[in-house]
Amino acid sequence: MHCVNGSWSGSGLTLPNLRHRHYSSAMRPLRYSINVTLDGCCDHRAMIADEDLHRNAVENINRADALLFGRVTYEMMEAAWRPAAQTGVRPDWMVEWGLPFARTIHAAKKYVVSSTLDRVDWNAELVRGDLEKAVHQLKQEPGKELFVGGVKLAQALAELGLIDLYELVVHPRLAGHGPTLFAGLSKHIDLRLVDRVEFTSGAVAMRYELKR
Repeated sequence: MHCVNGSWSGSGLTLPNLRHRHYSSAMRPLRYSINVTLDGCCDHRAMIADEDLHRNAVENINRADALLFGRVTYEMMEAAWRPAAQTGVRPDWMVEWGLPFARTIHAAKKYVVSSTLDRVDWNAELVRGDLEKAVHQLKQEPGKELFVGGVKLAQALAELGLIDLYELVVHPRLAGHGPTLFAGLSKHIDLRLVDRVEFTSGAVAMRYELKR
């Protein structure tokens, strides 16, 4: 993997400081990261899953104090990664370099936005009521970053102007189907490119911060 803007070299995944000076004196930023194909599909099954991609995801989670998920993403992540992290035994579909990601997401603090779940565990707390108020309160707590994944919750947070940092990992693949990101967004959201990192697979992480 290498950085095309000259900021990085080598195969390590030590990530650059994405202008934390804008946020350190106020509230911790909310970062959104998602994989997407060249034609806009964000179905995780359409992606090129490799070691670089999982290392990048581990770095994203390690920079955050907590993860913010909707119900669907929370249940999908729990079903996929929790058993391997608890037992140390890889299921048939998981390659060896998937275990560090499993252990990292297993240990992370999680908040789950849901009006249908009665309870959560897996180091998680339910978030109910007014989404804007709840997330704004989380951002005001001391710490480094919050991280959000998924599609529907991220769109709702983007509408509210609560996402500060966007990372789109664009894969060199045409899926020919959806779902797509931010379908039906009610307004334009302007972003500023802060970093561009190319992976060995040809996927490119485009990192933006919100223009204010």
